[in-house]
Amino acid sequence: MPNRTPFVGGNWKMNTDARTASELASSLASGLAGTAGVDVAIFPPFVYLREIGSGIETSDIILGAQDVYDQPNGAFTGEISIDMLKDCGVRSVLTGHSERRHVIGESDTIVNKKTRAVLDAGLQCVLCIGETLDQRESGKTDAINEHQTRAGLEGVSKEQLANVVIAYEPVWAIGTGKTATPGDAQDAHANIRELIANMYDQEAADAIRIIYGGSMKPGNAEELMSMADIDGGLVGGASLNAEDFLSIIRAGAPQGV
Repeated sequence: MPNRTPFVGGNWKMNTDARTASELASSLASGLAGTAGVDVAIFPPFVYLREIGSGIETSDIILGAQDVYDQPNGAFTGEISIDMLKDCGVRSVLTGHSERRHVIGESDTIVNKKTRAVLDAGLQCVLCIGETLDQRESGKTDAINEHQTRAGLEGVSKEQLANVVIAYEPVWAIGTGKTATPGDAQDAHANIRELIANMYDQEAADAIRIIYGGSMKPGNAEELMSMADIDGGLVGGASLNAEDFLSIIRAGAPQGV
């Protein structure tokens, strides 16, 4: 079986303030001491990136951004460029998160532009894909995942794919307390990996990390991450509580390290 390092990301979304963000980051940095074998990233709000980056610089935590604009600079009021993120120490960026797609209205074309901009800049990209409840009930889960994966990775080379993590987000499970069964999640992940093999080759498919992003919690993290094709999680609400998030990370550590 391919040896893929688990990846656990904490997406703070539009939560925390300056004090609670710093306290959370500090608790995570100290709590992770001695934990090995898992890549850990946190994605705070833009306005706290520099402060959080300074607070975790002596730890192994990867500083991530929740979004980015695909242009380097210009008259784009309210947008944030990749160079601005780099100035804050960002090394990983989310693209295509379900809330960007379904709340903000980002198209596949926009997601692809952002994905390619992140990868062209040499940063890690966490590309999010996943189906809505209506799509799931219509039996379109695999078709939606294939469409969004192909669209998101259009123009991405195999070499660049090494900097991609795919996050499968069943949209119906985000923030609802609902979770796909481990078997259902495994089936979706296995089909995504098979798609990557068809798009690139088996080597690329074996290497890419595909993580689960649908209400992962301390109570289900170990079972989900024990599945052959689930390589970690993109965690929302549970990442706002240090002990809960640390518990999830430890669940993904090899042999419970």
